[in-house]
Amino acid sequence: MDEIDLKILKVLQANGRIPNSELALLVCLSPSQCLRRLRRLESKGVIRGYVALLDHASIGLGVQAFVNVTLEKHGRDPAQAFASAIEDWDEILECWAVTGGSDYLLRVTLPGLNDFSELLMKRLLALPMVAGVKSNILLQELKGTTQLPLNHLT
Repeated sequence: MDEIDLKILKVLQANGRIPNSELALLVCLSPSQCLRRLRRLESKGVIRGYVALLDHASIGLGVQAFVNVTLEKHGRDPAQAFASAIEDWDEILECWAVTGGSDYLLRVTLPGLNDFSELLMKRLLALPMVAGVKSNILLQELKGTTQLPLNHLT
C-alpha cells in the first residue's frame, strides 16, 4: 500500500458513500485509476464491505452491554458448542475469545433491561456449557469510532 491507498482508506472510513468521482478528486487520481485501486483494496480484503451505521437508541435498542462468559469446561467441543449456540442470536453483535478471567467477551444490544435479563438468565445461563456470566451495562459513550488508525502504515 502506498500513500494514495492510505488516502483512499482514510476518506472511505469517514464517508463510505462518497462517489468515486469525488474520491478521485480528493486523492488526486483520475476516476478510472481511483476505481482500479479501490477494487484492488476490496479484492485483497483490506476493505471488507460497506455498511450503514445505525443509532441504537433511535431504533429502540436502549440497552448495550459487554458480557463476559465463562465455560464450564475448556476444550474444543465446549467452545464449538458455545459458538454454534449463539451464532444466530441477533442481540449479540460481537463475540470474542479472550484471555483473562473469562473465556468470551460479548457485545450485546437489546430494547430494555427485561430483554437483557431474559438473554442472560433464560438463554445464556441455560446453555449447558456456560458456567457463569458477568456483565457491564454501558451507561455513556465517551468515544466511539469505526475508523481504524492508519498512521503506522506510513
